[in-house]
Amino acid sequence: MADRKPDAPHKPAPDPGSAPGSDPGSGMATGPRTGPDAGPGPDTPPGPDPLTVPSMSAGPDFVLRPWEMSDLPLVREAAQDPYIPLITTIPPRYSDQAAEAFVRRQWDRAATGAGYPFAIVRSRDRRPVGAIGLWLRDLPEGRASIGYWMVPYGRGQGVTRAALRTVTGWALRDLGIPRLQLFIEPWNTASARIAVDVGYRHEGLLRGWQQVGDERRDMAVYGLLNSDGPVDGRAVTAH
Repeated sequence: MADRKPDAPHKPAPDPGSAPGSDPGSGMATGPRTGPDAGPGPDTPPGPDPLTVPSMSAGPDFVLRPWEMSDLPLVREAAQDPYIPLITTIPPRYSDQAAEAFVRRQWDRAATGAGYPFAIVRSRDRRPVGAIGLWLRDLPEGRASIGYWMVPYGRGQGVTRAALRTVTGWALRDLGIPRLQLFIEPWNTASARIAVDVGYRHEGLLRGWQQVGDERRDMAVYGLLNSDGPVDGRAVTAH
């Protein structure tokens, strides 16, 4: 169970799976393509298998679930944040069309095997308050990345910590991923504190690592190995 320490004010950890310019499935439809240009030819190796995004409890008050079209109000609120659109593909200017395209991109990421995108939802009224994703681009090398963001309404309730702890434990125990990593801007001490609380270790600084808005910025990297020890009181054992 997650603790209830306040985690606001804090800025989201940059999401390497959804940074502008690196958006798997951007512009693609949710369903299978058909026609002569539908997909690879007979000599092309098959791509990753589609993923099923599960629903999971993140402590007593929040759940993680797949994105739905009913989440457009969350996209609207995130679009108004000065930072979230810089590090994700949340549209900087909201429209229903752009918001629907964002939700479809989350479906595409699972459909193409790029990762597991979750909406973070308050249990008592089903109000979405943020997002977290487990991105598998580097899984062939034995590592995956996590990114998350929270709108102001969801901050200060311990939900970021609970969501990160839930996805981290699931990825290490159930999926058997050898290494997880987070990339956090050095000034973002609140997100760094959450990462350390969950068990991640600060491993160093990557200079000019990620494009954020119109500039490249340094990122502190935090890592957690499957062999590092217990997460949330349960042993982590490599599969």
